[in-house]
Amino acid sequence: MLLLLACRAVGGDVERSWDAAAAIELLHNFTLVHDDIMDGDDTRRGCATVHKKWTPGVAILAGDGLFVLAYQALLRTGSPNLRKMAEIFTAGTLTICEGQALDLDFETQEMVELQDYLDMIERKTATLLRMSTSIGALVGNAQAAEVEALGQFGRNLGLAFQIQDDLLDVVADELTLGKTHGSDLRRKKQTFLLVHALAHASAASRNELRGLLSQSVWDSTRIEEFRDILDAVGSLRAAQSAVDSYLESAKRQLVGLDLPGCSSQLLEFVDTVSERNS
Repeated sequence: MLLLLACRAVGGDVERSWDAAAAIELLHNFTLVHDDIMDGDDTRRGCATVHKKWTPGVAILAGDGLFVLAYQALLRTGSPNLRKMAEIFTAGTLTICEGQALDLDFETQEMVELQDYLDMIERKTATLLRMSTSIGALVGNAQAAEVEALGQFGRNLGLAFQIQDDLLDVVADELTLGKTHGSDLRRKKQTFLLVHALAHASAASRNELRGLLSQSVWDSTRIEEFRDILDAVGSLRAAQSAVDSYLESAKRQLVGLDLPGCSSQLLEFVDTVSERNS
């Protein structure tokens, strides 16, 4: 959707952007299938994950196949900017893999700096959204300044989306969330919430957090205990504030651009993200 809207915003022919949009969606699903294997998640979008329904081996092959299908779709895009689009797509995919590697590495670290966390989610999540808006702009034959601004729009939107995802992991119910509740906690992932809490909590609260993280079994009661500590430390508020800030930064990227298309729809997209609960 972001790719289509970016193409339309610069006055491009949306009909010419379907293949590129399909490529981004296929790439996204490839990362989700493999991510679910690494995280050991049982559900995704309210359904059993691929490795859970079949086997990890089948899921690895399915993800690999999706990755190839993504390139096939991208190469069908009829655009004089195809080479530049392919360069963004290729470099972005490698950056996403780097982000996932950092995410896995952080699971073995007791403390992570906030800037390191932000660097990780910029690679893992924000890159995909930046790719979407940049490639959409290129399909629409945008000027270089427009491609850059829309790319930064996607980047800020992606940062907001991931921090919001961290927040929803502990505040949303599993039925609404559509995936395993408290998945990040079960994997002891370094999320915005945990990084902030460990940096700002008192010694007693920090020890309590680490005590909870040492548990091998997580149920709704333990998740609530964890959430209460995060709330007391101010981490829930800090996460929401960061989400709001990045969303505003995304909107500012569109200010001053003389976009011939429906840039208002991109702003509506931002509002939709800000209101999501799953």
